[in-house]
Amino acid sequence: MPHKMSRGSSDIPELRLEVLQKFVTRFTAPPNLILMNIFPSSTSPSSTIRWESQRGGRGLTPFVPPGAPAHVTAPHGVAQHLAESAYWKEKMPFDEEFLNNLRKEGTEAQYLSAQQRLARELSYLRNRSNRRIEWMFAKMLFTGSFNYQVKGGYSATVDYKIPDDHNVTLGSAYNWDDGASKDIIGDIRDGKRKIKEDCGGTVTLAICNSKVLSYLGDDTTIRALLQKNHFGTGDLFSGAKNRLAMINPKVVASILDIDNLVVYDEMYEVRAWLTAAVTGASTTWISVDDTGDFEAKGKLRFWDQSAGTYEDRIIISVDTVGGRIQVAYPPAASYKAAEDYVTMAKYFIPDDKFVMIAPSVEGNPIAEYKQAPFGLGRHFGQYTDKKDKWDPEVTWIRVQDKGIPVLYQRDALYILDVKITTEDSATTTTSSTTTTTTTGAG
Repeated sequence: MPHKMSRGSSDIPELRLEVLQKFVTRFTAPPNLILMNIFPSSTSPSSTIRWESQRGGRGLTPFVPPGAPAHVTAPHGVAQHLAESAYWKEKMPFDEEFLNNLRKEGTEAQYLSAQQRLARELSYLRNRSNRRIEWMFAKMLFTGSFNYQVKGGYSATVDYKIPDDHNVTLGSAYNWDDGASKDIIGDIRDGKRKIKEDCGGTVTLAICNSKVLSYLGDDTTIRALLQKNHFGTGDLFSGAKNRLAMINPKVVASILDIDNLVVYDEMYEVRAWLTAAVTGASTTWISVDDTGDFEAKGKLRFWDQSAGTYEDRIIISVDTVGGRIQVAYPPAASYKAAEDYVTMAKYFIPDDKFVMIAPSVEGNPIAEYKQAPFGLGRHFGQYTDKKDKWDPEVTWIRVQDKGIPVLYQRDALYILDVKITTEDSATTTTSSTTTTTTTGAG
């Protein structure tokens, strides 16, 4: 009887491309990722995205005599933007043992175990890809710019040109934590009024993390407004035992007259392997295989794999040209190159930011996510594909995506930096010897 040649993973239903794509599209975005879902999305005909942003609004058509020509008008403060879409991808191997378990005519439990693992790993890849979109929106809304790599390995920057008077840093005497002259309600009132005066938008959304929420809940003026004779039953803390951990954002939003106060504590993690040994009590410049996404002021965690231990240090500088990260002071233990690694877990929303947003102005969304085409098939949005390797037999599954957030109404945001921290003096070195900057003019 002739031997039937194996077709690799092509005879495994779960690993067919159309099934993989259904697996991926079936997964919804994790409910704890919210920024990427605030604004709509659309497709761009090209990977190079052009858009216009503006300041101002609420124009009024002038009177003219009958028969006279109409006045010419145009949006105020128009800026032209040009940016190459960001592209990201990741792959995962599925080895021979895993493929055989999927293929084997065995017990139902064995088969379902492999199928469930495939679903779990694909969900893992998809969630990581979605976090990249979330990261870009976080940078746009809370920083006003971000860096990424484009074709050729060059570093590019998209700058959304948030007006200076909409990106405000409070002085130390006015910081929301312990400033002697702090005025939280006044700062929020000023931001809401600034958006209203500049573009006509109404602030219906504010976003911060729980650290900033604790400043709101601990403010004496806000607490006074929540006394029973001022605000119903005064349920700021929702009956919680831990006052600062369980402040009710809905009650605070009512006091601030903002429809929706979102308290967002989701985090992301980046990892890199050590490429040079770290000597305990000595090394402050840490050499790693990838410095991408590590940031000054972040917390660098050193992991000793063999001992199963770790320790943390604050990052004060990132040198992506040299592939190094500088920490404030050396770790106590020593770590091995190519065996031990470092991670940085960071909140999408910083501990010192409070952002107010008018999501739409004159009925139009102020921002959206632009999906760009990629691949020979001109794919849009998250796309999954696979490739077989013969010896050893392994199937690689890859998830790709390409796009960038765009901001149309620059003065519909108001970014408040509410606390100056001691790490603010940290600097980040130039990320590339050759830099392509993509910004808007005007």
